[in-house]
Amino acid sequence: MAHYEGGRLRIAVAMLSSLANALSVSVEDLINPAPSTKKKRGPASLLQRQIEQIGLMPRAKQKFITEMLEALIKQQQSA
Repeated sequence: MAHYEGGRLRIAVAMLSSLANALSVSVEDLINPAPSTKKKRGPASLLQRQIEQIGLMPRAKQKFITEMLEALIKQQQSA
C-alpha cells in the first residue's frame, strides 16, 4: 500500500472503478484528491505572515515586491 501512496506503483485504470466502490468514493476523487488541509502546528512563520500581508497590498506594490525578490534570487543564483 505504501508503494501506491508514495507513487512508486500505479493502479491499473481498469481497477479504478472497483477500488472507488470498495472505498465508497468516486473515481474522480481517486484521480484528483482534495488538497490537504493539514497545517503545521504553532504560529505561522515570519515569511508566511509577510506573504499574507503582501497578498493584501495593491497589485502595483505586489508587482514591485515580486520584481525585487526575482532580482535578489537571480543575484544569489549567480553568486
